[in-house]
Amino acid sequence: MVNRNTLVTLVVGAVLGVGLSVAGMATAEKAREDASPNTIPYEDLRTFSEIYGRIRQDYVEPVSDNKLLTDAIRGMLAGLDPHSTYLDEEEYNELRVGTTGQFGGLGIEVGMENGFVKVISPIDDTPAQRAGIKAGDLIIRLDDKPVKGMSLNDAVKMMRGEPGSDIVLTVVREGVDQPLKIKLTRDIIKVKSVKSRMLEEGYGYVRITSFQSHTSDNMLEALNELKKKGDLKGLVLDLRNNPGGVLNAAVAVSDAFLESGLIVYTEGRIEDAKMRFSAKPDDLLKGAPIVVLINSGSASASEIVAGALQDHKRAIIMGEKSFGKGSVQTILPTSNGGAIKLTTARYYTPAGRSIQAEGIVPDVAVSKLKLEAVSQPEFEPIKEADLSRHLSNGNKKSGDTKKEVEKDKEGAKDEPLAVSDYPLSEALNLLKGIAIMGQQKKAGL
Repeated sequence: MVNRNTLVTLVVGAVLGVGLSVAGMATAEKAREDASPNTIPYEDLRTFSEIYGRIRQDYVEPVSDNKLLTDAIRGMLAGLDPHSTYLDEEEYNELRVGTTGQFGGLGIEVGMENGFVKVISPIDDTPAQRAGIKAGDLIIRLDDKPVKGMSLNDAVKMMRGEPGSDIVLTVVREGVDQPLKIKLTRDIIKVKSVKSRMLEEGYGYVRITSFQSHTSDNMLEALNELKKKGDLKGLVLDLRNNPGGVLNAAVAVSDAFLESGLIVYTEGRIEDAKMRFSAKPDDLLKGAPIVVLINSGSASASEIVAGALQDHKRAIIMGEKSFGKGSVQTILPTSNGGAIKLTTARYYTPAGRSIQAEGIVPDVAVSKLKLEAVSQPEFEPIKEADLSRHLSNGNKKSGDTKKEVEKDKEGAKDEPLAVSDYPLSEALNLLKGIAIMGQQKKAGL
């Protein structure tokens, strides 16, 4: 087995050479014919060295060796897949800070598609989300500079900057004829990855915006707070526009609702890339029904949670087909203080499904819809309670029916959940239906 340090020395030595003798070329050609998968491709390195020398000598402007080699490394990784990349020391530090939940920028998770920057999802309560950036948007210009031809790292660097400074994104959006110009003001992004509230008595709501190192602890705190308000008959777990994050956080969130069994496993070429994660006993909801909301912006770690709960029949997955990022990236520090983010494995759901480029298909599909509340008629329709000498129902005191009608009118002033968030309204209705069926079953009806 070749020592990694030795391998690096061999590659650098070959790259910095200006050429090979004829005898060396013949030797390289012979070595190429006899090459095994672990043999260094000297002939290809000779070609690289030749091009490297030409650029140094003939390019219209002088280019430093550091830039040429760094760009070569970036290109080598970018050519593998959209998620492998090289991180210099500054970018590596920003990545480590980002996993803790605070970083500078616009608040969007991005990738590359056909040479353009594609928005995977905007992060809640950030400049991007407030400005109306949507999952699936293609960014074609940053200020007046075309994105085509940029690396993802270069584009990300342009979008970063001093808090308070502005940038104009030109985006192409599906269903919109003309590109949109959207002005954003950079800010310090402080991501609160877990939000929660009671939807109605007995029905809780937990939203996870991204998976950070403390996400599982924050979710447990949120669940405990909800339980203090009464027994939970059901829970909506909202993973919409969740771009993913830390693998261990996704495993811990899944484990909170499972009592046993496999959560996720990974398969790669090396032994370190082969991992299996299983649930420990103790379902925090004691079997109460769960509806998980996903959409096209739900990616990576959020797909791990949705896939695990779906395979174990522990939750109903509702919404749209997810993004389909089923690969694992490992951060490998380098000797210069930077790192490479390298795709080292694919992950699989407990049932053995690879989600890579496929996504999670919801059990109940809910399309992107926006409902409008029907305006109240100028005159309320006449009901039995409005008729003179109407009979009482025999259960309430006189005048109670009229009071209930007036109470309903007052409550109608609030915007219905179906109008503000239709998928969430459908999730709540589904939980209520499950609860009603469970009560009838217990009663023997």
